[in-house]
Amino acid sequence: MRSERPVALVTGVGRRAGIGAAIAERLSADGWLVASTHWQPYDARMPWGPDPVALGDFSVEADLADPSAPALLFDHVVSAVGNVTALVLAHCESVDSSVLDTSLDSFDRHFAVNTRANWLLMREFALRFAGPHGTGRIVALTSDAVVGNVPYGASKGALDRLVVAAAAELGPRGITANAVNPGPTDTGWMDGPLRTTIRTRTPLGRLGTPRDCANLVSFLCGPDGAWVTGQLLTSHGGLS
Repeated sequence: MRSERPVALVTGVGRRAGIGAAIAERLSADGWLVASTHWQPYDARMPWGPDPVALGDFSVEADLADPSAPALLFDHVVSAVGNVTALVLAHCESVDSSVLDTSLDSFDRHFAVNTRANWLLMREFALRFAGPHGTGRIVALTSDAVVGNVPYGASKGALDRLVVAAAAELGPRGITANAVNPGPTDTGWMDGPLRTTIRTRTPLGRLGTPRDCANLVSFLCGPDGAWVTGQLLTSHGGLS
């Protein structure tokens, strides 16, 4: 499976309708050899249910709540397809709860998946990166949602700080790091009234699609994105 194509590792590619799947498809079209991860038990316990898809050239099931998973994941990917040049962090734990009713287990799992796993994946990527200087890419998907979704929003806020630190600390290794906030994206989780509300509040008059986010990730991972680093980029159609 090894080839001359650069390797991109995209996490969270578990559903056909998801942002991770759109990113994997776009990077593959751009000429990347795409390795991906998924974790079906997460989708199975969510309202939308499982929608399994194995996109890319190599797919690994990984429970990123397990602190040993990032190193094992890189072991599998590197041995199967080669060294990773771009790391796209599109996985998440997202279960609604408030300040008053969030359980300790839920809070800890959100931070394990959305914060700790991303730190470990970034670290593993940086330690193993062997590409030409300036070609390494980290792109993490973030969010500013927090009200009614406290552990998710708090863990994403911590992820933002990790990205800023990675940009400064990994820059000398030739790696850029950025976060993308795609806003509310039509991946099948919205009900009818919410879809109407978001359309009304968006100047462009439509919902965001996974492809919208994938287009920006494509730019950041490509050569034209080489001078963009340490940024928390919002791409949500002007939602106010």
